[in-house]
Amino acid sequence: MMPRTIRLATAQSPSLSTVTETLAALRTTALTAARSDVALILFPEAYLGHYPRQCTFGSSIGSRTAMGREQYLSYYHGAVDLGDTQAGDVEAWARRQLPTPEGSDVRGDGTREELERVAAETGLVIVSGVVERAGSSLFCSIVCVDPIKGMLPNKRRKVMPTGTERLVWAQGDPATLKAMRVTVKGVEVTIGMAVCWENFMPLLRYALYKQGVDIWLAPTADARDGWQALMRTIAMEGRAWVVSSNQVVRQSQLPSWVFQSGETEGKRHQEHIPDPHSISDETSHQLQRSQSRRKSSILRTEEGHEICIGMEENVADFEQAIAETDDQAIEDQPESNQIFPAHKAKVKPDPYLTNSTRYGTKATEEDAFVCRGGSLIVSPMGDVVQGPLWEAEGLLIWDADMDDCVRGKLDFDAVGHYARGDAFELRVRGLDLVPPP
Repeated sequence: MMPRTIRLATAQSPSLSTVTETLAALRTTALTAARSDVALILFPEAYLGHYPRQCTFGSSIGSRTAMGREQYLSYYHGAVDLGDTQAGDVEAWARRQLPTPEGSDVRGDGTREELERVAAETGLVIVSGVVERAGSSLFCSIVCVDPIKGMLPNKRRKVMPTGTERLVWAQGDPATLKAMRVTVKGVEVTIGMAVCWENFMPLLRYALYKQGVDIWLAPTADARDGWQALMRTIAMEGRAWVVSSNQVVRQSQLPSWVFQSGETEGKRHQEHIPDPHSISDETSHQLQRSQSRRKSSILRTEEGHEICIGMEENVADFEQAIAETDDQAIEDQPESNQIFPAHKAKVKPDPYLTNSTRYGTKATEEDAFVCRGGSLIVSPMGDVVQGPLWEAEGLLIWDADMDDCVRGKLDFDAVGHYARGDAFELRVRGLDLVPPP
């Protein structure tokens, strides 16, 4: 029997100042992952568009401030327009049947097309959190981009934003919980996606288990130690590979509008935010190089395996090699700075990264982490095989045997022989729980 192994990766990266810069950083990370033969990579919740940590938007019960409205304006302009409708016309959006502006074949701000270009260039299935702007509302969404088919139709909008997230994020349609059947490097798998505290919702989890999920993707903003326990629980309940991605963020890396009066910042957004797809390849490369001044650092586990921290180093050389060889396969590139899976890796914080910021300024003791990360990969039996990674940017990689999902169901299948279907039943309005073909 042929092995059914997929190399999975989770990227622990902060959002940059603009969507354009963050897209360039995403491309850099994807190129690095491609050098290590990764097939599927996950980026954090709200990676494109920012998770608005510490921002109150000037709101309390019964009161809103003018400054808070300016902050929301800045956040709105910094979000991504994927070209979908406010109600979410999934089928028409996926098939590009929605009307486009006169003289243009692109609906939205072009982020969709840029992500599709990166997926095609690297050969990766790219999954990323997105703050999606549709009409006058914002949604916390996840997109999944296939290197051949482009952006897949099961774009997820978070069905229940948590706490004060509900002030700025609208609720998504449960119909988007439909799992996807995807061919990844010749291996057919079923992928399910749940955002942050959606993972705490037992019925939502069961709705995904019922669809036969093999790979469970959980972008998050939760950096507490307890998050690991939840990811292990989901892996054991669903007998699925679980991949979780979080951002690592210092105080100095938060958007300036979180702390400043909104008037100036709102004008700044109107003046300089470019269309992320209007930039040339050369401009994109320059942005990546400007973000890549740090040295790359390798963390070694107790077993002697390596994990890459600081993904950008040497990527420019890799891009040049691609340009020179045209159709040269990515896997033929040099093996330098490779990332290897490590069983139960214990990661030590990298001193260079924990004392510096993405923007090249020296961090002080007061420049505390507002999110420590904690990205990890868990096997279908609940073993943490990579991570959690704390207080450092990095890329965690693991070769996942999809047959382990079946092996684990010998003695437990939450939706099959262990389910007592004669006694319990779940129905979700608008969602077909039949596994995808």
